[in-house]
Amino acid sequence: MPKSKRSKLVSLTKVDKKTREHKSAMMENVKENAEKWKYCWLFEIGAMRNAHLKTVRNLWKGSARIFFSRSALLARALGTTPEEEYRMGIHKLAKQIEGEVGLLFTDTEPEEVIEWFADFAQPDFARAGNVASRTVILPAGSIMMHHADDPVPFPHDEDPQLRRLGLTTTMKRGVPTLQSPHKLCQKGKVLTTEQAQLLKLIGEKMVTFRVGLIARWDAATGEVTQTEELRLSQDEVLVAGDADDEGAMSE
Repeated sequence: MPKSKRSKLVSLTKVDKKTREHKSAMMENVKENAEKWKYCWLFEIGAMRNAHLKTVRNLWKGSARIFFSRSALLARALGTTPEEEYRMGIHKLAKQIEGEVGLLFTDTEPEEVIEWFADFAQPDFARAGNVASRTVILPAGSIMMHHADDPVPFPHDEDPQLRRLGLTTTMKRGVPTLQSPHKLCQKGKVLTTEQAQLLKLIGEKMVTFRVGLIARWDAATGEVTQTEELRLSQDEVLVAGDADDEGAMSE
């Protein structure tokens, strides 16, 4: 029987696995940049979001090269022993590459890099599994959305969704309303899917995308400088993210 010529739905969400050739090319790219730039920074991410990471990349375009990929590939590209290291002393940095970390190659002087990343922070919505950074209590009355400077009440057609997410509402003059205050989340507690969705609906941003600096390699001396004071707190590092396998920042 001949194959049907009818149109078939094709999923656009499937991501092809990275080939051996792609991984080899990425490692060679890392080596080329290790040869090109004066400094290599090892960094970590808090509240990982690909969109914010791409913003960092765009802001540093032309003055740095950033890789955020599988830690094993990055470490192997640089070499984790004196015998394997691609540049003098860089194995001391490569040995620290583990978990959700990336590399930033640049000629920009360390003081400027430190100052820039200390100032860069992007608030964002929390996700299920994140820890609430503060207690949020919805007051009695109309449920308000705070996505703009002037909060506005939820429209009547959002009432079913608010109920599904755990709010006990009544309709007053076409507006979803709470008869009594509702504790949406408590500081220090892990957020559920429903709580995270409610926080997003009302416009409450509870996490902050930040970049912490772990260590710096200097091509001129081969020395690696630890920057413990520039690292993120443990709570920030543990915030769940959305990075893909090979990283939004590696090309």
